[in-house]
Amino acid sequence: MAGRSCDHSGLNGPSTFCRAACGRCLRPSATCLCALALPTAHRTEVLVLQHPQEHRQAKNSVAMLRLSLAHCEVVVGERFAPGALQALLHRPGRSTRLLYPDVPAAPAPLAPGPVAGAPLRLVVLDATWRKSLRMLLEHPALAALPRIALDAPAPTRYRAIRPARRADQVSTLEATVQALAMLEGPSFDAAPLLDAFGRFVAGVAARQRPRSCLEAQGTAPTAPSTL
Repeated sequence: MAGRSCDHSGLNGPSTFCRAACGRCLRPSATCLCALALPTAHRTEVLVLQHPQEHRQAKNSVAMLRLSLAHCEVVVGERFAPGALQALLHRPGRSTRLLYPDVPAAPAPLAPGPVAGAPLRLVVLDATWRKSLRMLLEHPALAALPRIALDAPAPTRYRAIRPARRADQVSTLEATVQALAMLEGPSFDAAPLLDAFGRFVAGVAARQRPRSCLEAQGTAPTAPSTL
């Protein structure tokens, strides 16, 4: 199923795929995502703060996530001015949650009680574990957000192209859609998008040679044991 037209207005940096033949996703024709991007209905706004190194990674899962979710904003950066970050994190009429585990280096604040039916804004850090922790520690506004975490994330499809150190590490796309399923319940159908992501991974794996990786990259933190 063909995806909708690409919207790059949420990116605050130049695309790394400027030589792309595809005018919709701006990627090389051999790795075009448009046929795989799957429009997926959701209520929760998603804000992805993407580390610049991940933005330059062709195998990153966020491009497909952004094309598939109508209410998904991606902002590339490592350090943000306090005022600009506050404006990104908080939108009128929405409660904000950070997808990040409670870790000793950055304990989660006490979460306010849930408000039934209240619209949410989910913030996701797209970076390696160490870089995401640094982003959290360097931005008090991020560390102060109430959090949600995936206690037992489903096995990742991503390992075929970007090896991880631990079984509980998953791609940012997988972590985000699992979090949306937790927040929205049965009304959010994650299966078609996850299946499409599996086809993306299979396509990348078929084009590349197997190689080892010393550090897991492109994962969203999901559990305290994720390193």
